[in-house]
Amino acid sequence: AALKKSAVDYMHPEVGVTTTDATVFGRNYFNRASAPEMEDDEDAEERVLVLAEAAALKKSAMDYMHPEVGVTSADGACFGRNYFNRPSAPETEDDEDAEERARVLAEAAALKKSAMDYMHPEVGVTSADGACFGRNYFNRPSAPETEEDEFADERAEILAEAAALKKLAT
Repeated sequence: AALKKSAVDYMHPEVGVTTTDATVFGRNYFNRASAPEMEDDEDAEERVLVLAEAAALKKSAMDYMHPEVGVTSADGACFGRNYFNRPSAPETEDDEDAEERARVLAEAAALKKSAMDYMHPEVGVTSADGACFGRNYFNRPSAPETEEDEFADERAEILAEAAALKKLAT
């Protein structure tokens, strides 16, 4: 009977303990004033949810930051299609071809700029480098003097008249 009573007490802790002996006592270590603070069930559930969400966010961030790892799945119902390596996919160019194309396009852009500079001299040359300089050979003080257009036209008329007079004289 004592063994059965012990088994029933063990299996049903909600019944509680009753005693009639005045010398028997116990202490509740969980509800005493100096016990460490325990969190409520609601707070514990909330903490578990927050930690699970943080773990999911960490996994998403790792998947985003490391695409070279790839996607793994253990579910047989998951499937996907690679649109880049399938046989009917359009051919992609190699790295060498892409570099060659970029080099050719850069060269064509430089040639276009040179052609525009040649065909439009009125635009002029601009430079932001202070070490760049040039010399104007036409307006320097030691340059030979050039005639102005008025004087050149007048001289041409005088020479034409002189030639005409010479022709009449002979």
